Amino acid sequence: MKKAFFINGGIGRVLCSIPALEWYKENVDSDVVIVSESWTELFLTSPSLRNNVWPMDHKGLFEEKLKDREIISPEPYRLNAYFNQKCNLIQAFDILINNHQEIPKPKKINIEVSSIDQLYAYNLISQIKKQFDKEKVVVFQPFGSTVQKDNDIIIDSSGRSFNVSDIITITKELSKHYCVIMMTDIDIPITESINAVIPKANILQWMGIIGGSDYFLGCDSMGQHYAHALNKPATIVTGATFPENITYPYNDNFTIIDNGKDKRVYSPIRITHDFISERINESVMVLENKTVNSIISSVTDKLGKTKHKEKNKDDLAVPHIHGPNCKHNVQQIDPPFSKKFNS
Repeated sequence: MKKAFFINGGIGRVLCSIPALEWYKENVDSDVVIVSESWTELFLTSPSLRNNVWPMDHKGLFEEKLKDREIISPEPYRLNAYFNQKCNLIQAFDILINNHQEIPKPKKINIEVSSIDQLYAYNLISQIKKQFDKEKVVVFQPFGSTVQKDNDIIIDSSGRSFNVSDIITITKELSKHYCVIMMTDIDIPITESINAVIPKANILQWMGIIGGSDYFLGCDSMGQHYAHALNKPATIVTGATFPENITYPYNDNFTIIDNGKDKRVYSPIRITHDFISERINESVMVLENKTVNSIISSVTDKLGKTKHKEKNKDDLAVPHIHGPNCKHNVQQIDPPFSKKFNS
């Protein structure tokens, strides 16, 4: 019986399912049905899969596509090889979808950035370079999806995100030499200038921005998967999650700084709810000064340092984006998709 695959979870999970599904379509069933329970727009970046994907609320989906198929919901977090750090997300999906008996080599994430998202990124980056008078751009994603903000307090009990004090230090140092684009939709509570930009962009526009940047710096979150797929050099700082599971140590363009090594325990997400592991892991992203310096050096060693004249900049100012009412009379590039189709 033919199969239909239901894919759910965060952006990283969706992206990491794509290589295995592409292989399945090419080698097993060219008419494979993929039902996206979240982030449907990401599947549309795969030229191979975009015609095989349906959102959960597609009219008549059950009768037309699912009734005569076996329903498969691959769950990489419940794979023994995954929670014992023998494979990463791409390999875990590959094992579950393609029934590999041995751990396969990790397949490449193939994503295609649309022309409208490339144009958005090009205009944004050009404006930021002009504003800050620097030639190179670093995208910095400081928070994972589990971060929470309450008034002026930002916490991440999962131990994946940078602390605010470290974010400020790192950004101030990097902004001496590069344009820094902060990849976040959370307002960071600061009272001093750190010379960074926080654009309002959707997940596909961020794909274009990372593709047009010179370097990516981040934690265990979606940006690092984009950087890997788009062959961008990156520094990834891990805390509560294992590099073997969630990132790409085999990527020669990646520098992995494992701050949680020998301190964390595995958190069995989607298997059990372990409060003890959460309490152990919640502080593993607290960085020592030498680690902060190593993070900064990993970027400057790759990109070099730039001499420039200091200018007064508005903190976290967003540069002008052309709109229908501005004097330039250029139409604004609107986001092509909503943030999320289904939870």
